Amino acid sequence: MPPFRGPAAVREEPQLNRDATPRRYLMCAPTHFRVTYSINPWMDPSKPVDLPLAQTQWEDLRDRYRSLGHTVELLAPRPDLPDMVFAANGATVIDGRVLGALFAYRERFEEAEAHRDWFREHGFTDIREPDHVNEGEGDFAVTASYLLAGRGFRSSPLSHDEAQEFFGLPVIGLDLVDPRYYHLDTALCVLDAAADEIMYYPDAFSPGSRAVLRRLFPDALLAREADAAAFGLNSVSDGRHVLLPQAATGLLDPLRDRGFEPVPMDLGELLKGGGSVKCCTQELRG
Repeated sequence: MPPFRGPAAVREEPQLNRDATPRRYLMCAPTHFRVTYSINPWMDPSKPVDLPLAQTQWEDLRDRYRSLGHTVELLAPRPDLPDMVFAANGATVIDGRVLGALFAYRERFEEAEAHRDWFREHGFTDIREPDHVNEGEGDFAVTASYLLAGRGFRSSPLSHDEAQEFFGLPVIGLDLVDPRYYHLDTALCVLDAAADEIMYYPDAFSPGSRAVLRRLFPDALLAREADAAAFGLNSVSDGRHVLLPQAATGLLDPLRDRGFEPVPMDLGELLKGGGSVKCCTQELRG
């Protein structure tokens, strides 16, 4: 029997003239952003947040999306929920179907309800309140063939079966082993969903998960430690433009070599909460 090869294994050479796909994103302003507790290795309450600077950096990201032709919807921030700016964690949306979040830490628990309220108020009707802990697009990444699902620090492995049943997509469970990369979106980024093209940092994953990624995505862009530590995988791609933290300089040329246009962004203040471009951006698919 010939060895199994995933869909990405037979993909043609990366194209050099890529097309951006208009996207619809959900974001939440950092009006009440602060670091008063620590639930990931990046959060240090002893380091004050420059809130006006955080607001300016967030607005730059929002405006850049709009300048690229994307739609940005806004979720109203709540004073008692300082991490709401990290909107990617509130749900996963595929084909207009919404799988809500169930947060691992009590400090963020009520964010899930705020997201569900927004979806109901904006005409979404197929909304599932989950039974098992998942933190939305923090640990779910969507390609044409798979729903990649992180586990190990936040989301429960039981949420993978729940997502598969709800969305009807094959779920690939991936074990995260480095606490600095506590969510999948800190260690892996989908560059071109239609082509099953990703980039990731191998050392964030267990040996078995690295083997799965090599098999399914043999042409993936592999990030180096310095760029992963700069949150370079916490990026957003529209199929052509890749918005990424400006400190991840080692990813710029490899992305250009593959036909992408990197767009460096400065979200340094928000990194104090353990998030960057992707953490601030939830994609509303369908």
